[in-house]
This record gives sequence, C-alpha cells and structure tokens, in this order.
Amino acid sequence: MTEDKVDTTDVQADEDSGEEEKPLTFLEILGSTFAAAVGVQSKENRARDFSRGKPIQFIMAGVVFAALFVLVLVFAVRLVLSLI
Repeated sequence: MTEDKVDTTDVQADEDSGEEEKPLTFLEILGSTFAAAVGVQSKENRARDFSRGKPIQFIMAGVVFAALFVLVLVFAVRLVLSLI
C-alpha cells in the first residue's frame, strides 16, 4: 500500500493570503481616518488600507469625522463667546 502525499505548501500559502485579505475592523478604519486627518498615517497602514479597505468605508468615516469636527468647533466657539 502506498500513501499519497499531499503537498501542503499551497494550502499554507492560501491560508496566509487569506489573513491579509480579511476586511478592516471598525477600530482600524477609525484609527486610519484620525491619523490621515492629523497627517501622521504610516506607510504600512496606508498600504494596508488600500489593499484591504473599501473606499466607501473611508468616505463615510471621513464625512462623519468632518461633521463631528465642525460640531466640536461650533460648540467650542459658542462656549468661549458666551464667557465673554
């Protein structure tokens, strides 16, 4: 009886590539959006975002971030002006 050997290198390569193809988590998107807004996004994270992220995720995160930023500024200005 001879046993057929199975080549596992292809299986391992598929598993490794599957890990890199998993979608970004909410916290990764949030962190990337904040880092990009501040201007401190690393090349590694930017490459990860372009390879694993979807544009709509970053568009929506950017719109929400911009809206919250404007609301915080309006609140801060109103607070300061009410103290004067």
